[in-house]
Amino acid sequence: MQLRGRSAIVTGAAQGIGAAVARAFVREGACVAIADLDQARAQALASALCNDGAEAIGIGCDVARRDQVAAMVAAANERFGHVDILVNNAGITRPAMLHKMSESQWDEVTAVHLKGSFNCLQAVVPGMMERHRGRIINVTSAAGVLGTIGQLNYSAAKAGIVGMTLSAARELARYGITVNAIAPGAATPMTETIRTDPRFRDRYLDRIPLGRWAEPEEIAPVFVFFASDAAGYVTGQVLAADGGMTMR
Repeated sequence: MQLRGRSAIVTGAAQGIGAAVARAFVREGACVAIADLDQARAQALASALCNDGAEAIGIGCDVARRDQVAAMVAAANERFGHVDILVNNAGITRPAMLHKMSESQWDEVTAVHLKGSFNCLQAVVPGMMERHRGRIINVTSAAGVLGTIGQLNYSAAKAGIVGMTLSAARELARYGITVNAIAPGAATPMTETIRTDPRFRDRYLDRIPLGRWAEPEEIAPVFVFFASDAAGYVTGQVLAADGGMTMR
């Protein structure tokens, strides 16, 4: 029960890695706000967790909208009293080659990943600063470190999250707030195309030394570590949980 007495917001938590993280957090004793654009699925997961004895709420939220982020944080504060942990996991993809990418495809992806992470970060930080404690975990990607064909928007946003993580870690350390990032590689709806399409499947799998994609449940313990007291002296780090894809 490493997170007993802690409360968390996990965005993009209705499925995939976000859902696995929410489940792992409640197993470790945390109260969790499951935030997602799909409010019905977020509430369904929260209900399932509550039926198992956890304390969780489901919240509909578009992280690109500051008003909705403010409402999400207010709901979590009202239910749990405060927010100790933020996981910036919400994301979308709008793939296209550079010369074919539309302005809207660029704007949609950067709004969710980059602006959305900033919105959530800025909304929870004042309370964490006041309590001199907090754990912020951002989600980046191998695409933000290595780049990837057909996803200039996604790669740029994920690289921006690395810079945001490092800057925030430096700013917030004096308040006892740690800020880290995880670059996961898991079998989720967002990776379905490159995992299953013959045009991409073998090429991407060959880049993973462990030879397979992780299941979301295999990635969740890394989030638990960063959220726990065990990581109290760890900040400004980007941990790749990707089977060795980005090793140097």
